[in-house]
Amino acid sequence: MEDFLQDIYKHIKEYYFSLVDLAPKILLAIVIVLVSWFIAVRVKIFANNRLKTKMHDPLLALFIANLFKAIFIAIGLLFMLRVIGLTGVAQSVLAGAGISAFVIGFALKDIGENFLAGILLAFKRPFSVGDIIETNGVKGKVVALNLRDTQIKSDSKDIYIPNALLIKNALTNFNSGGYLLQDFTIGLEYGSDYKKAIEIITQIMKTDSDIVDKEYSNSAVVSGITANIIQINIRYWVKTEDNFSDSNHRSDIIIKVTEALKANEFIIK
Repeated sequence: MEDFLQDIYKHIKEYYFSLVDLAPKILLAIVIVLVSWFIAVRVKIFANNRLKTKMHDPLLALFIANLFKAIFIAIGLLFMLRVIGLTGVAQSVLAGAGISAFVIGFALKDIGENFLAGILLAFKRPFSVGDIIETNGVKGKVVALNLRDTQIKSDSKDIYIPNALLIKNALTNFNSGGYLLQDFTIGLEYGSDYKKAIEIITQIMKTDSDIVDKEYSNSAVVSGITANIIQINIRYWVKTEDNFSDSNHRSDIIIKVTEALKANEFIIK
């Protein structure tokens, strides 16, 4: 029994001294991580500010700045593993256990896929910050493009869509050169004076200060017949700004059109 207790004491003592020997390395590793994180954040801010002035493209500038940040953090983590002495251990585990490599690769598949998709989105440029897009059943204003996802503001909610989904699925950009396409459909009773109705709607679009009428296809046309209802589709472009609310403006135009048609004795279905 005494020999057993001595063996336990001997092992505990060895573990204690091993931990004492490892403590400075752990503290140094923590310092390295914190310093690399601080440097990465400062580099991101500096790169973002400089790239925005040089490129005049806030979306791509922010993405590249985030990429610089990720690189510096990765370098810091590699130094941390080297200081602790886990580099060789990690390599031997991955080399000796193929199943481990498979599991790790499978777990990081989505992260790598979204990262590469983010690079494609940053350079392909299907949208810019402030554009209103619709994809994967979500419609909203683009706020930021990150390394893994794209942030969209929709109905005062922040929605984060993985970049890979934006590449794989259909994406509709409602903006063109800083302009936003709006449209809606109204129904008139069969037998109405459709030409007069179109003239009234066209006049409303011309007098609205937010609607752009230069080189853009604003139109009011008969789009179809459903039962005893003639459908008129109204399409127009508006200039988007930071304080512009597309939903409020669309509502105002619908109200103006409806009131003007009713004032001219049109029956709206």
